[in-house]
Amino acid sequence: MLISKELTAAINEEIGREFFASHQYTNIACYFESLALRKLAALFMKQGDEERAHALKFIKYLNEVDAKVEIPAVPAPQATFKSVEEAMQKSLDWEREVTRNCNALMAIAVDQKDYASQDFLRWFITEQVEEEATMGNLLQVVKAAGERNLIMVEAYLVHQD
Repeated sequence: MLISKELTAAINEEIGREFFASHQYTNIACYFESLALRKLAALFMKQGDEERAHALKFIKYLNEVDAKVEIPAVPAPQATFKSVEEAMQKSLDWEREVTRNCNALMAIAVDQKDYASQDFLRWFITEQVEEEATMGNLLQVVKAAGERNLIMVEAYLVHQD
């Protein structure tokens, strides 16, 4: 089974974005670790691992449908942040962008009546609902706690496990 060159190229771009997200979340985890926010750091390290797993899932799919995998160059992630709130806002903004990208991939698959790709992409569409909710909730908690009370965010995370 083959998929179109257009969808293959778009998925390859998404692979690059997923690897970028993995690097970005790892950098954010390191930033949180530098502030002794170990629960936030662990959560973002896990997020980084998940994003890498997403990239590998796309790669596996392209290989299964006999499409050419072409991983694009990944830009350097942001390494410094003005605040925890800024890092969280960027994370939510990123997840919203990923949602738009996944929806665009689905739109291509729907337009091309590529039912196998639609089925594959549905998992990512559903996953993004969870990703946006997680980042949105964390941003709300960070805003409520304020930069001077970030230990409350750590306490919140302890009770989320």
